[in-house]
Amino acid sequence: MAATIGSDVLVTWLRLADAAIAEHADELTELDAAIGDADHGTNMRRGMAAVVEAVDAGGPGGADALLKKAGMTLVSTVGGAAGPLYGTFLLRMGGALKDVGAIGSTSLADAVEAGVGGLVARGKAAEGEKTMLDAWYPALRALRGHPEDIVAATRAAADAAASGRDATEPMIATKGRASYLGERSAGHIDPGAASTAIIVDALARAVAGETA
Repeated sequence: MAATIGSDVLVTWLRLADAAIAEHADELTELDAAIGDADHGTNMRRGMAAVVEAVDAGGPGGADALLKKAGMTLVSTVGGAAGPLYGTFLLRMGGALKDVGAIGSTSLADAVEAGVGGLVARGKAAEGEKTMLDAWYPALRALRGHPEDIVAATRAAADAAASGRDATEPMIATKGRASYLGERSAGHIDPGAASTAIIVDALARAVAGETA
């Protein structure tokens, strides 16, 4: 049972997320083509590649600095809503980990909760409105369910995020570009929830010891 992780695992997370987003970019764009601007996969692939490039460039260590750099990179390189949203998430997450050396399940959940709070503040959305929050909120609740085991917590979070992603399919969107479609948005998985599930799965794999 793993109790804590360090910022090195967060670096691996970003690398694994970059690879997974690149692998599924076309799928994300297809999802976005149905209810959005058809650019989510392209934007996320470009943004995550830029994040890895920024990480490779080095700089101050520690989870706070790492995630803030990643967040600012996404804000500046990803078009549409995804850049500001994911960027804000990582910025808030990093801020919550300031002065936290060894990251345990509870401190990670606190950081994710701070990130989700940033999404709510920026997107003015709530759970059940067919957005990425419908994957993030289940992931956060699952993280909270394993306070002593960060491996089990992140795996549960990844499974919950995937279930949350799938649960967006019958929903009618009330926020974002998809809301313009009204009832026609039902029957499609939200692309933001889909990319969230990919990112949370990458976190679980990194925490479990997978290397990029």
